Amino acid sequence: MTVKVVLADDQPLVRAALRMVITDAPDLEVVGEAGTGAEAVALVEEVGPDVVVMDIRMPGMDGIEATRLVTGGSGATRVVVLTTFDDDDYVYGALRAGASGFLVKDMALEDILAAVRVVAAGDGLIAPSVTRRLIEEFAGRPDPSAPARTRPARGPEGITEREREVLTLVGRGLSNTEIAAELVISIATVKTYLTRLLAKLDARDRVQLVIIAYEAGLVAPQP
Repeated sequence: MTVKVVLADDQPLVRAALRMVITDAPDLEVVGEAGTGAEAVALVEEVGPDVVVMDIRMPGMDGIEATRLVTGGSGATRVVVLTTFDDDDYVYGALRAGASGFLVKDMALEDILAAVRVVAAGDGLIAPSVTRRLIEEFAGRPDPSAPARTRPARGPEGITEREREVLTLVGRGLSNTEIAAELVISIATVKTYLTRLLAKLDARDRVQLVIIAYEAGLVAPQP
């Protein structure tokens, strides 16, 4: 099945580069481009893509508000944000808005394609080189001004002790393979626990599980 992608960036050259890379992938298709957040939201309503690759800094409506509107809608479109390492405060906002993953503009092209595929498949992209540092620094911050729909509906009180252990390791940024090794269980069992956690905590994906782990105090941000 072909993954439909919308590119949202106010720099035409960035969009052109991304379009060229994605077009060369047989399982991905660019179905629209936007230069502002408002255009991106309108395109999502029009073409119903699987993934939006969303720049954070755009004129008018920025990528954070556009992400909030896209993920808060009735469709199944997911968002991967484009960022740079000096965008930390913006990335924190994008996490709260419902972004499922992050791309750094100078990352390897194959990693960009992998990120789009991971998010399209329903998971969140927790790339150790990108999001672990950002999430450690920002996911535990309270955000009383955020709309209620951007927050998980339930806390971790209703999970089992083993599920809590898995959630803690997810919050530390471990992969399924690393979690399996840490707890001496199979990868299939790890996936089962993750499925249960997503359902019990009303979380969209792995990124939201990481946020929940930090907000619950299961993982402390590193100094």
